Amino acid sequence: MAGGEPSTTPAAAFLPQVYDELCCLSRARLARFGGEQGLTPAELVHEAYLRVADGRGEGFRSRHHFFFAVSRAMRDILVEGARRKASLKRGGAYVVVSAAAVDDLATPGECSPEELLQLDLALDKFERRSPEGARVVRLSSFGGLTQPEIAAALGLSLATVERRWRDSRAWLRRELAPPSAGQAPRRRSHGA
Repeated sequence: MAGGEPSTTPAAAFLPQVYDELCCLSRARLARFGGEQGLTPAELVHEAYLRVADGRGEGFRSRHHFFFAVSRAMRDILVEGARRKASLKRGGAYVVVSAAAVDDLATPGECSPEELLQLDLALDKFERRSPEGARVVRLSSFGGLTQPEIAAALGLSLATVERRWRDSRAWLRRELAPPSAGQAPRRRSHGA
């Protein structure tokens, strides 16, 4: 390799290694975020795989890199579905996301399409503030990785990942909290 660039492997080489894990992750993500989207877990995995395989001719650095890319594509598919559903409603622009929903980001549980959109918008905002913290949240909540797996994937110590997770959840709780009495509700856009 010229210039010390890391070697990459095509997506097709990684898919058999992680397919069962991706199906488990897909089942959990659909149960939490996309139950109303009409996708099966296998369909979500296949759609996400097609997105990363088509859009990434250069390949992936590792199994974790591939897994993260596919889990991110799954998240994007679920968010797009939630946006379509929200655009059909065109109702209120403010949705309260409970502290429990933020605390449970790493565990399966139900989340409405509107809550998913608010979480996604908040994570996009948080990413501008703390890219590493947002990656930790995304790998946990949308990627299904444990904290030790996140540490390995990002090349961080476990203590750093745990600290980023705590800080990220605290920021998200504040950002998504309902307005205080006498304070006007924050308007949130469902736009891309």
